[in-house]
Amino acid sequence: MIIIGDDFDGIASLKTTLSHRFTMKDLGVLRYFLGIEVDCSPKGYLLSQSKYIVNLFEPTRLIDNKIIDTPLEKNVWYSPFDGVPLTGSTLYQTIVRSLVYHIVTRSDIAHAVHVVS
Repeated sequence: MIIIGDDFDGIASLKTTLSHRFTMKDLGVLRYFLGIEVDCSPKGYLLSQSKYIVNLFEPTRLIDNKIIDTPLEKNVWYSPFDGVPLTGSTLYQTIVRSLVYHIVTRSDIAHAVHVVS
């Protein structure tokens, strides 16, 4: 459970109440959760999935690919930088599923992910 807010006394009270009812531990300030990096500043929260994306693309040989503008062109075959198509549909489906999750912090890629899915 993630508890956020600016009422620090209220949060402390809530944590005390919850700890009487449930076994729990306080992991401190939120930094990383479900593939989302969280950074807090006086202006608000910054959410990033850069580490998640790097971990997704490293095993697929797609790290150094050329950049393509969105929206994507239709009826164009996109392949890895080395020209070798992705082998099998399992890897492709895994990448697309992961990109669907990535839309959480990058709504600007939603159309492109929809096209490839």
